[in-house]
Amino acid sequence: MSPETLQQDQAAELRRLVAQRAKQAPRAMTASSARVIAVTSGKGGVGKTNLAVNLAVAAAAYGKRVALVDLDLGLANADVVLGASPKATIAHVLSGRVNILQALTPTHGVMLLAGASGIESYANLTAPERERLRDAFGRLAERADLVILDTGAGISRNVIEFAAAADEALVVTTPEPTALVDAYATVKLLAREPDAGAIRLIVNQAADRAEADRVSAGLISVARRFLQADVDRLGYVLRDPAVGRAVMARAPFVVAEGRGAAAECVRNLAARLIGGVPRRRGFVQRVFQILRLGA
Repeated sequence: MSPETLQQDQAAELRRLVAQRAKQAPRAMTASSARVIAVTSGKGGVGKTNLAVNLAVAAAAYGKRVALVDLDLGLANADVVLGASPKATIAHVLSGRVNILQALTPTHGVMLLAGASGIESYANLTAPERERLRDAFGRLAERADLVILDTGAGISRNVIEFAAAADEALVVTTPEPTALVDAYATVKLLAREPDAGAIRLIVNQAADRAEADRVSAGLISVARRFLQADVDRLGYVLRDPAVGRAVMARAPFVVAEGRGAAAECVRNLAARLIGGVPRRRGFVQRVFQILRLGA
């Protein structure tokens, strides 16, 4: 079998699995305890949200129950990448208009909690809003295998606190020098958090594997030398024009452009995530301790 034929077969199988999971997801969310994965970046424009969305869809296609939470306070757009039209967002949950299960939007086999603008800081919530957010995260953690948090870009306290509370933080960068500087700053702040989970690196938009390996090795070495921080190399995603086409079509590229190089890379990343860092206990407690929400 030729490599091209193999890729075509893999893409067709992924589309079939996504379609199957999309039908099953609403009733498959039964009690369990989730691993929580934060996807974060030191700056915007590195493809963080696109990666979070496509990792979620790929993991769901592998048979995992996946919830995707858009935590970006200013530029929440995971729903756009998914081509979804949510009837409720995290703002509706915080206000008490709906509960978390009513707010979830099933799409591509993933349960999406859409983000909302107008929330200045999760640390400034009222007491009732804190209780609703506590309940939302608790119920999600009981009903999914993976909870993927799409944090905002940058190194604000909101971003770092949620990333540190997760079982693992996936730091997304590109080979561009400015992105690498900001990724290093993100790693530095995460490494300072007393109870942070594992830090793992994804190099996005790499020209080839050699460039991705070179970028990863450099950042990991600098973090170890100057921060005494252990950063794990999760993998890379190749630069691929198919990604832009999928964005314009408002569809995850692992589905719409499943034969592309980027889609294959993300499927590999999802497979590694599924067998990755063990779940730590007490994600909800860590979140509310960090944000002083009274766990």
